[in-house]
Amino acid sequence: MTGLCDGRVVIVTGAGRGLGRAHALAFAAEGAKVVVNDLGVDPDGTGGGAGPAQRVVDEIAAAGGEAVAHGGDIATADGAASLVATALEAFGRLDTLVNNAGFLRDRMLVNLEEDEWDAVMRVHLKGHFLPLKYAAAHWRAEAKAGRTPEARVVNTSSGAGLLGSVGQGNYAAAKAGIIGLTLVAAAETGRYGVQVNAIAPAARTRMTERTFAETMAAPEGDAFDAMAPENVSPLVVWLGSAASAGVTGRVFEAEAGRITVMEGWRPGPTADKGARWTPAEAGDTALKLLAESEPPQPVYGAR
Repeated sequence: MTGLCDGRVVIVTGAGRGLGRAHALAFAAEGAKVVVNDLGVDPDGTGGGAGPAQRVVDEIAAAGGEAVAHGGDIATADGAASLVATALEAFGRLDTLVNNAGFLRDRMLVNLEEDEWDAVMRVHLKGHFLPLKYAAAHWRAEAKAGRTPEARVVNTSSGAGLLGSVGQGNYAAAKAGIIGLTLVAAAETGRYGVQVNAIAPAARTRMTERTFAETMAAPEGDAFDAMAPENVSPLVVWLGSAASAGVTGRVFEAEAGRITVMEGWRPGPTADKGARWTPAEAGDTALKLLAESEPPQPVYGAR
C-alpha cells in the first residue's frame, strides 16, 4: 500500500459488514486510524451487539493497524455526538467521515407502511445528517481556531436515489435526499476546509444479496469478483484522503472496475413567453420541449 492516509483518523458508519467493513479495512491498509461504527443488527434492523464492529477492529489490529469500535446509534443526537467524541478521545483528531450505515424495508408503495417509511428515512437520511452535523461542527471550531483541516466526508447514496427503484420508494427517496444533503453540505462547509462527496455503489452485501442473488453471486476460482464490496473502497479511500483536494459536491457511481461521474439535474430545453401561459399553451410548449429533450434513464425494476 502507498500510505495515502497516513496520520488521518477516519470514521466509517455501518462498518461491521459489507461495504463499511471493506472501507474500514481499506483505510487502515493505507495508514489511517479507524473508528468502526456498527450496531450489529440483523438485516431487518432487529437484534444488535458489539460483535461485528469488534471483529473488524480485531482484523485491523491483526494487520498492524489501529482502530476502535463504536456501537452507538448514529441516527440519534447522542449517538452521533459520541461517535465524533470517540474519534477525538481515541486518536486526538478527526479527518474523514464515511456515512455508510443503512438497511431496507422494501415494499410497493400501496403496501408500504408508515413505520417502514420512517425507519428507512431515519437510518439512511437522519443517519447521514447527524454524524455530518457533529463532525462539521468540530471542523468549524478547528477552522475558527486557526487550524483549518483537510476534512473529507463521503456519503453513500445509490442508483435507486439517482434513478428510482421499483419496490423501494422509501429507500429511493432517502438516497435521493442524501444527494441533496451532500450538495448543501459541500457548499456550506467548504469555508471550513471540508469537502463533501457522495458515491452510488453497486456491490454484493447483506442488503442486496436476496434482491440480486443470481447476478451478484461470487464467481468460482480466480475470476474477477465484479460485485465484491472491496471494489468500491479504493474510490472511497481516495475521496477520504488529502489527495482528493478540490473535489467536492460531486456524485460518483462505483461498481466492479467502473467509476462514473454522475452529472445530475441541469437545464435542458427551455422556452420563455415573457408573460403568463394559458394551460393549453403551457401544455403545448411542454410537449415541444420534451420532444427536444433527452429521454430519462429507466427506473430500476421497471418493465
